This record gives sequence, structure tokens and C-alpha cells, in this order.
Amino acid sequence: MSDLLERLRGRGWRMTAQRRVVAEVLDGDHVHLTADEVHARAVSRLPEISRATVYNTLGEMVSLGEVLEVSTDRRAKRYDPNAHQPHHHLVCAVCGAIKDVHPAGNPLADLPADERYGFTVSGVEVTYRGVCPNCAATA
Repeated sequence: MSDLLERLRGRGWRMTAQRRVVAEVLDGDHVHLTADEVHARAVSRLPEISRATVYNTLGEMVSLGEVLEVSTDRRAKRYDPNAHQPHHHLVCAVCGAIKDVHPAGNPLADLPADERYGFTVSGVEVTYRGVCPNCAATA
């Protein structure tokens, strides 16, 4: 059983066939799918699943804190099941591919007190940008 399915079951989330398929589609490392990509993959497993059901299920998973909604640019939001492992993202500026990265150090601690402007900082999101090997090979 996938980590995401286990986490959702642990929360007592009612596991319908549609919810299960969406969770299974999101399972894996470096998964950052759009809602439409989730829907397309879900339909191949459960042909009767609707786009609205996929969107609603993703929204519920985000509300539960089990999936992250990732916006790295003006493209469609993506959904990241790696919600419980602190990480940042590495994004290809050409094709939009996203990888999870876990650099050493604490970027929150790296923000000097005089640069916090009185804020109580509770989190940090870092996005590294570059060109992936596939796009670099075709350039």
C-alpha cells in the first residue's frame, strides 16, 4: 500500500474507489502532476471517474495536509504527495519538470533577524530553477 493511502486511512478518510485511484496516481517519488494529468491517469484505471471528482478529491487531500499544492510559475498548479518531508523544488525553466530536493542546512535559520521585519516566520519555500538534462541535450 502506498504511503499516501496509509496516511489517508490513518486519518479515517473514507476510501471510495475514486479516492483510492487518485491517491494511487499520486504515489511515488518526484510526483508533481496537474489535476488534468491526475484525471487522465485515473481514467485509465477507473474509466467512470469524473474530472470534478478528481478536483474535489485533490482539494480534500490538500485541506487535510496530505498533499501540497505547488505553484512554481504561471503554469497549472501541481500536486505533491510529499507533504510530510521538508523539501524544496528544482524546476526546469524549459519543460517545467519538477524534482524534490533536500539541501543541507535550514533556509529559515539563514534569514537574519533584521531581514524579518518583525514577522514571526513559520515556513519557507525555496524553488531552484535551471535546465534539466533532457532539455539541455536538445538545446
